[in-house]
Amino acid sequence: MNFDKEFDASGLACPLPIVKTKKSLADMASGQVLRVVATDPGSVCDMAAFAEQTGNALLHSGSEGGKYVFFLKKA
Repeated sequence: MNFDKEFDASGLACPLPIVKTKKSLADMASGQVLRVVATDPGSVCDMAAFAEQTGNALLHSGSEGGKYVFFLKKA
């Protein structure tokens, strides 16, 4: 999947992946896609809830190489 920016939250524990994802999205334009990589298992539920609460679309949620990967489209 194509993306405009990537944020690596590997090694960060809750709530930092979400807090820093929010900051990463802040300087992006509406419609751009952010790829987030995380190692915290809690980020799977957290990222879905974050997307729902903020109106940003969670385009994809999966795992690759033992890490969790998310694609968020900025609202």
